Amino acid sequence: MEIADVKAKPALKTKKESSIKRGKILERLLVYGLLIGLSIVFIFPFLWLIGTSLKPENEALTFPPTLIPNVWDFANYKDVFTIVNFGQYYMNSIIVTVGTVLGTVLSSTLVAYGFARIKGKGRDAWFVLLLATMMLPPQVTMIPVYMIFAKLGWTNTFLPLVVPAFFGNAYFIFLLRQFFRTIPKELEESAYLDGCSTLGIFWRIVLPLSAPAIITVALLSFMWTWNDFLGPLIYLNDDAKYTLALGILQFKGALLIEWGPMMAASVLIILPLIIMFFVGQRYFIEGIATTGGKG
Repeated sequence: MEIADVKAKPALKTKKESSIKRGKILERLLVYGLLIGLSIVFIFPFLWLIGTSLKPENEALTFPPTLIPNVWDFANYKDVFTIVNFGQYYMNSIIVTVGTVLGTVLSSTLVAYGFARIKGKGRDAWFVLLLATMMLPPQVTMIPVYMIFAKLGWTNTFLPLVVPAFFGNAYFIFLLRQFFRTIPKELEESAYLDGCSTLGIFWRIVLPLSAPAIITVALLSFMWTWNDFLGPLIYLNDDAKYTLALGILQFKGALLIEWGPMMAASVLIILPLIIMFFVGQRYFIEGIATTGGKG
């Protein structure tokens, strides 16, 4: 009997292990199936966008709509640049976005480093006040800010869209401050002993170690500025100064919408965002994951 019990125990253990393994495999299959299903749901509008950009106008208006074009027509991408001044819109968006990203990164890193490392009376109170501004909807300050820029004569220029970025962004300052606080203070103290100044430490030690957080801020700023519609709508009146967000509306006529060229323009607008994300994906995920590591 004892010998039989000894033989039965490994068999039961093996059976239990195989059951656990099957359960894990089933769980993994369910998770992968759910992720694949959600991916299809989220990517379908993008596939429809690309498909419509390659359809002739008559096929784009057929019902029920088709995902894959019956006739592949690349003329829509050529018409984008002939129907409207799309090249100028693209250049305007690049100018505004690059200026905004540079201003945001420069100002937000400096302010965040001050809040993270430089001690002073009322520092925490000022930081709380800075965070409080995030709860203020931009629609509340829209009219007063517009009046200020109108008095300065900056309307119908890129200045109202770019200059505010050089005064910091509360959300990005918060992200960078959280990241800077994860950097060991011993590195800065060693640099102080070697005679390095505060700005020297910031430039030579803090910034190189903060590449993931800075790239995250740059990517988010790029995405928000590139897609911004309200700002250009308020401040820009001249068609030659329109950004892409405003320029794409030019495909909408009084009576009809040119769906093929509009979808082609949408693909060209989205393309830089996709490239930027995949190029900086690793840094973006790392920056988001580490900015909340220390309070």
